[in-house]
Amino acid sequence: MDSKSLKENSVFIISLLLTLIFIIWGAFFTDNLAKVTDIIYNGSIDYLGWVYLASTLFFVIFSIYLLFSKYGDIRLGRKTDRPDFNTASWLAMLFGAGMGIGIVYWSVAEPVTHYTSPPYGEPLTIDAANTAMKYTFFHWGLDPWAIYTVIGLALAFFQYNKRLPAAISSAFHPILGDRIYGPIGKTIDVLSIFATVFGIATSLGLGAMQVTAGLHEIFGVPNELFVQLIVIAVATVLFIISINTGLEKGIQFLSNTAMILSFAIMLLILIVGPTVTIIKVFFNTTGLYISDFIHMSLRLKPFGEGEWIASWTLFYWAWWIAWAPFVGMFIARVSKGRTVREFVIGVLIVPTLGTCLWMSIFGGSALEIVQNTDNNDLAKYITENVSLAIFTFFDYLPLSSVLSILGFAVVAIYYITVADTATFVLGMLSEGGTLNPSNKIKMTWGVIQSALAAVLLLAGGLNVLQTASIAAAFPFAIIMIAMCFSLLKGLKSEVEVQKGNKRPMQHSERS
Repeated sequence: MDSKSLKENSVFIISLLLTLIFIIWGAFFTDNLAKVTDIIYNGSIDYLGWVYLASTLFFVIFSIYLLFSKYGDIRLGRKTDRPDFNTASWLAMLFGAGMGIGIVYWSVAEPVTHYTSPPYGEPLTIDAANTAMKYTFFHWGLDPWAIYTVIGLALAFFQYNKRLPAAISSAFHPILGDRIYGPIGKTIDVLSIFATVFGIATSLGLGAMQVTAGLHEIFGVPNELFVQLIVIAVATVLFIISINTGLEKGIQFLSNTAMILSFAIMLLILIVGPTVTIIKVFFNTTGLYISDFIHMSLRLKPFGEGEWIASWTLFYWAWWIAWAPFVGMFIARVSKGRTVREFVIGVLIVPTLGTCLWMSIFGGSALEIVQNTDNNDLAKYITENVSLAIFTFFDYLPLSSVLSILGFAVVAIYYITVADTATFVLGMLSEGGTLNPSNKIKMTWGVIQSALAAVLLLAGGLNVLQTASIAAAFPFAIIMIAMCFSLLKGLKSEVEVQKGNKRPMQHSERS
């Protein structure tokens, strides 16, 4: 490879080398990697947890400000551009990439776990049930979607309005200028790829465990490591086939299917489950969530241990930020032609409402079974085996076999959708910000991600990797705050250009 090719592919090559080094470290020196990442993670949570709280609350306020600001009418792209995807498909795709597999995994397990070990008050009480639902809304509601809104909007705006490459570094052009094409910009892009690869590999590993749990529940297949590896291999083949069909066919089709099945399973539980309780849970928890939002957003325990906050709220905030480059890139890619106001409503408000409804149906039903029908065994089973939580919960409802099959299908499709979208984003980042990366690069990253998940499952290093990717989130929280100011600067400039008071931004081409 000549020096020109090396320079052009430097982001891809450096990212690949760093990934391989971490695979070797995680596979052969797991204990050492665990020790190092634990020190970094615990340090950032213990001493700088307040930064996660403050920055995430800031992202919510900033997103709501954009919704009502004078910038709401700015269109992402030319004034004549219109959305590439209809609104239903757009919402389905961003929901699938953002947290599809997560809400299936945690919608039953999290409320029940909070009910047995609440952040405050007595466990296993009515108050504990209300608090459990309130914190589940909090962890999956406005805050994660505000993180995705900020990064997704910044990336979309600089790609489509300023004609910059589809790369994280492009969002800093108002601050860095053409230095985004130099070492600083390439470092930001390498860090983005690095965070994305490990975040996704962890999710694929955890997803494989849940798919295997589903196979065990429905077909009696052994719930063991060998089957998890087969699941990863089969999923790799399936999403590589999907990769080759392109964004408009593969990912859109999978996202729409997952969304239809999700609605079907929600409706079925709403009908056969405790319908009135579910409706009450949704309204009651929405009220509690809104009234206590500021308190929960700033809650720390300066005169206590604060283990619960570190294990849940701070963990989630770091996890969502670690996922932000991947989800933000994908949301930006599918959002051309929408106005800033449409974007904020679609990425912040609609998914928050949908997620709260989903959590009310699943979590509310599970708590009703445990609290009012005195099935304490369900709480015990769920807290002992989170991967099996949703299937264990189905056993306590009518039509449990149908629900289990539907639930398994949703998990499997979300699993392939996440892998598919991740390889698409990695391809974009690796090829200098192209909007349509080559199949060769996407397939390369697809195989690497699956291999990484498999190797770390074998080495028992998935939890270590999860900690590592979260530890790496801290600098990204700071980067995202800078991104907000960069976006604001860009939007102000756009308004001036549209009024004719300023010339469009000039910039060099990426080398």
